[in-house]
Amino acid sequence: MAIHLSDDAASRVRHFLDNRGKGIGLRLGVKTTGCSGLAYVIEFVDELREDDEVFESQGIKVVVDRKSLVYLDGTEVDFARVGLQEGFQFKNPNAKNACGCGESFTV
Repeated sequence: MAIHLSDDAASRVRHFLDNRGKGIGLRLGVKTTGCSGLAYVIEFVDELREDDEVFESQGIKVVVDRKSLVYLDGTEVDFARVGLQEGFQFKNPNAKNACGCGESFTV
């Protein structure tokens, strides 16, 4: 089981953590929402929770709760800029379909 960050994603997370001045890593998860059923949740981690699994990628701690790990195992997180938009992108081998707006997915 693993979650991977691309070079660009890891660089962006480092930048955000440095600007925050605190934090031990990046939390990834899923929540039930959207057209397709599941949406990605991404936030910074200041403290670990009891049900957290911790991975390290590109020197960044990636934290995923056990329930979300079923949906996220094997995911690569990238960061991209396209025109005036920028953001994290998820390459999830478990996702079978995504909604047209790209905000949610199904497994």
